[in-house]
Amino acid sequence: MPERDMHALCELAAQLRVDSVRSSAAAGSGHPTSSMSAADLMAVLFSCHLRYDFDNPDDSANDHLIFSKGHASPLLYALYKAAGAITDEELLTFRRKGSRLEGHPTPRLPWVDVATGSLGQGMPVGVGIALAGRRLDRVPYHVWVLCGDSELAEGSIWEAAEHAGEEGLANLTVIVDVNRLGQRGPTRHGWDTGAYARRFGAFGWHTIEIDGHDPGQIDYAFADARNTRRRPTVILARTRKGEGVNEVENREGAHGKPLKEPERAIAELGGVRDLTVKVNLPDQNRIPHTFPDGELELPRYESGTQVATRSAYGEALRALGAARGQVVALDGEVADSTKTQVFADAFPDRFFEFYIAEQLLVAAAVGMQVRGWVPYASTFAAFFTRAHDFIRMAALSRADIKLVGSHAGVSIGEDGPSQMGLEDLAMLRATHGSTVLYPCDANQTAALVAAMADRPGVVYLRTTRGETPVIYGPGESFEVGGSRVLRQSPEDRATVVTAGVTVHEALAAADILAAEGVSIGVVDLYSVKPVDTAVLREAATTTGTLITVEDHRPEGGLGDAVLDSVSELGPRVVKLAVRDLPGSATPAEQLAAAGIDRDAIVAAVRRLS
Repeated sequence: MPERDMHALCELAAQLRVDSVRSSAAAGSGHPTSSMSAADLMAVLFSCHLRYDFDNPDDSANDHLIFSKGHASPLLYALYKAAGAITDEELLTFRRKGSRLEGHPTPRLPWVDVATGSLGQGMPVGVGIALAGRRLDRVPYHVWVLCGDSELAEGSIWEAAEHAGEEGLANLTVIVDVNRLGQRGPTRHGWDTGAYARRFGAFGWHTIEIDGHDPGQIDYAFADARNTRRRPTVILARTRKGEGVNEVENREGAHGKPLKEPERAIAELGGVRDLTVKVNLPDQNRIPHTFPDGELELPRYESGTQVATRSAYGEALRALGAARGQVVALDGEVADSTKTQVFADAFPDRFFEFYIAEQLLVAAAVGMQVRGWVPYASTFAAFFTRAHDFIRMAALSRADIKLVGSHAGVSIGEDGPSQMGLEDLAMLRATHGSTVLYPCDANQTAALVAAMADRPGVVYLRTTRGETPVIYGPGESFEVGGSRVLRQSPEDRATVVTAGVTVHEALAAADILAAEGVSIGVVDLYSVKPVDTAVLREAATTTGTLITVEDHRPEGGLGDAVLDSVSELGPRVVKLAVRDLPGSATPAEQLAAAGIDRDAIVAAVRRLS
């Protein structure tokens, strides 16, 4: 590298450090030292290797840059300033109320693909974006992910590493800022970049170990990474935290704090600069994929037949995939059980197997939706709990993903409690901006699978393992936020509100009570979030007693959704839910033991009448 270019890159890196110090000082908080260690790496990337049109962030040919170490946001915002995307005045609004420059990056900024800050997530999301580029978009953009060395302790990193290596994702480069120091002290391997290289190498990655403060080595590594074929690259850059300022350089105890003497530090770094960097544009502008919708022909099921809602999901997803080319399916090695295998057989190019790696499953779905695809990710409802933080961060990313959890509740039967999703409704209801759906029959399931496609945010569909009666006619419409009143009369002594498998128990209970001359209302609350407030409030005021029944824990599920909706009206609300620890038994025995079957509903009505 010519000496003149070397000097320019060093000057830009110094400016990035200065601006990281300045913005954190103005905010009175932040992570300047974590930003300073990676400044040389990012100066070279932006000046020489990144291909991005900041005036057109939606250009499908743009590279993608993910700051997995989201706490280094002062560095990212300093880069945006250098690229002319934000002003110096905006830079100094860092962390203030109303500022786009939040403590950790979010898509409030158009150049940020996903929210980061929960460590170990940027790289799995990057795998999803890289997979989309290679197998779906077929566009030669590159995905760059900046990781910290501390986050390499996360299991999700190695789920992503193995998958990327197996897929040969040459369009993915992970840059690890090995600055040796974590939040409370040294990281597990310190500056032993070889320890990390051996791990990545075992998964088939091209590994490069460099001095992360030498622009020449950095430039060579980035060029090598972009030119590598048939495997991803990891650049392990040995750096010093707080580089350039003696007060904090390679010193413990400085993490997550603004510098005590920022003006002195700025002077030590050579003072404030106003350098700009011209980021290379993508090689060519490409028109994003457009998929004209075809005619959607959902499967049709005859009333009175027995069909598992998970089976209806698979068949409806296949129909949706035939009508909409942007729909993709992801699964965690249970496609024969979740029934996404039906989609996989029909559209193998749009099916992605992630094996038993639920964190990566959700992260990859987030990555694919960055590129405009519509991902449906499926596994057992119980196993989504392992990916809870990824679902939480997907909501912060404003991601539009569809999650489908099968084998929910005790009704799965003999497999026992480790396989029973009993917390999923609570988990997904608590997710910001989410939609939670729980159909009771095949036609309702098919309609809701289609309705999910255009629903923004995190959308969750809960399906049942066993066959249930088809009670709705083919082609019926089910709006998100709606419900179905299945039994109602002026003589109702109570209203049973339920969803999914227990709808059929409620209807059976209503028939038993009717034979005794006792009338009850039954509401199928298939939309658990948002709920049909109007119907619930009407029931609360007419009968005064609501009995909620759910194959779920009593905390946070359907019962609490009903309570949230009607509590101001003061009705009596009784929750029938799974309160004990189940064992192995038949589905009918499980429902009875949990106190959520027809007999339990009948007993509750008699007790309350």
